[in-house]
Amino acid sequence: MQVITARHPEWIFPFTGLQPAQFRRLVRLVAERGGDAIADGRPGRQWALNLADRVLLVAVYWRTNLTMRQIGPLFGVSHSAAHRVIDTLGPLLALAPARRRPVDQIAIVDGTLIPTRDHRLAAKSKNYRYSTNLQVAIDASTRLVIAIGDPQPGNRNDTIVYRTSGIEEKLNGRPVMADGGYGGNPEVIIPYRKPVDGSAPPAWKEELNTHHRTVRAGVEHALARMKCFKILRDYRRAAHTLVSAASGIANLHNIILAG
Repeated sequence: MQVITARHPEWIFPFTGLQPAQFRRLVRLVAERGGDAIADGRPGRQWALNLADRVLLVAVYWRTNLTMRQIGPLFGVSHSAAHRVIDTLGPLLALAPARRRPVDQIAIVDGTLIPTRDHRLAAKSKNYRYSTNLQVAIDASTRLVIAIGDPQPGNRNDTIVYRTSGIEEKLNGRPVMADGGYGGNPEVIIPYRKPVDGSAPPAWKEELNTHHRTVRAGVEHALARMKCFKILRDYRRAAHTLVSAASGIANLHNIILAG
């Protein structure tokens, strides 16, 4: 028996954070990307769930981080069918790169540690867990996520991961703000450091640093909102799938924020 279904809109917001109208737009986007043409398993075999319920299953999984044996019965399918739905449909929810973006758009970038159980990529990091370092960039004016980097081992510093994750190329040619941990990347705007002799910095530097912290807080808020999707608090799947899941969650974050 199916417990959760998109046919009952009252289930959508509590389990996904999306309003029903936002969810319908998401389903249309996935359909345009070919989600309705995907068959289950053998050629010609159709999915047990319609497209809207499959999109809902993926969003609920990301939001709740239930196991396959828990989420399958909620949608009236086996745990293996739920796994196939997530594998095939998840990448279609990914954040689409902007076709046109203002050259003077200011981006804010920051990294966050994602506890990841796949030790082929994860490494023991400062949160004392095996984690990966995920770089996220937002638009400073709209606070929408504009780029996601490829996850890197969690024991690497942000200044290194900024270059190795590919996010540097995605933001190329645009002003980028970050915290002091991104020193060594001359194109990134970071706060002024305190003088080596320990004296107080000039008042104008303190004022600029205060403004920098105020603006940069936007990316911290975005990361906190993304982590409302609990899969980013304990990622149990293969590490190579994390980038598509994080990109999909960034897309859902943007849909929720844009209204």
